[in-house]
Amino acid sequence: MKFEDVGTLDYLAAWDLQREVHQRVADGEQAGTTLLLEHPAVFTAGKRTQPHDRPLDPHGARVIDVDRGGTITFHGPGQLVGYPIVALPDHVKVVDYVRRVEEALIHVCTDLGVTTARVPGRSGVWLRADDRGPERKIAALGIRVSRGVTMHGFSLNCDVDLTWFDRFVPCSIEDAGVTSLSKELGRDVAVAEVTPYVERHLGTYLAWEPYDATPDYDPRPDPAKHPRIELLTP
Repeated sequence: MKFEDVGTLDYLAAWDLQREVHQRVADGEQAGTTLLLEHPAVFTAGKRTQPHDRPLDPHGARVIDVDRGGTITFHGPGQLVGYPIVALPDHVKVVDYVRRVEEALIHVCTDLGVTTARVPGRSGVWLRADDRGPERKIAALGIRVSRGVTMHGFSLNCDVDLTWFDRFVPCSIEDAGVTSLSKELGRDVAVAEVTPYVERHLGTYLAWEPYDATPDYDPRPDPAKHPRIELLTP
C-alpha cells in the first residue's frame, strides 16, 4: 500500500479524488492507496443522520450529505483525515478491516503518549473516563465498501479546534466527550508530527497479518441502536 499526502483539500474535491482512486484500485490499475489530508471546516452527514443531529448553527461551515455509514461528524484544520482505498482480501471481513484501522490508531496514540482503546458498541478510538473528564473520542471512523474496495475512513484529532464539536452531538452520542492529542498531552501536536506514525502503523495492520488486539474498555450502548461498525456495502 502507498500513501499520498494531499495537504489541505476541500471535502468535495477530496471525495472526487477518492472516487477516481477507488475506480483505479477496483479495476486493478493502481495499488491500494491511503490519502492523508486535512479539510477546511465541514460537517459530513452519513446515511443514519437524523434532522435533529444537524448543527443548528454550523458557523459558516458546509453540511454535506455523504454515502458512508454513521451519522454526523466534523472535519477541520488540525485533524488528520485518512482515506484508505484498499481491496479487502477474501479472508478479511469488513468488521476485521475496521478493527485493524482502529488498532493502528490506538498504537499511534500510544506512541505519542496517550492510552486509548475501543469501546464495544461504539466505533472509533476512545480514552477512558478519568478525573479529567468522561469517556472521550479521539478518532472517528465511517466507511463504505464497494466492489470489495474501501472508501472514506478515519479522522484523528491532533490540534483541531474542539469548540466545533460543541455545535452538534458527534456521532449522536450524548454521554461522552471529544478530545485531541494536543488537549491530552498539554502541548501542540501538529498533523505533520502525527502523519509518520499513522503511515507506519496503518501500513502494518493493512498488510493483513495476524495481530493481537488491544483489550477493549467496557461496552457501551449505541444510542441509535445501530450496529457498532458504521458502514455501507452495496
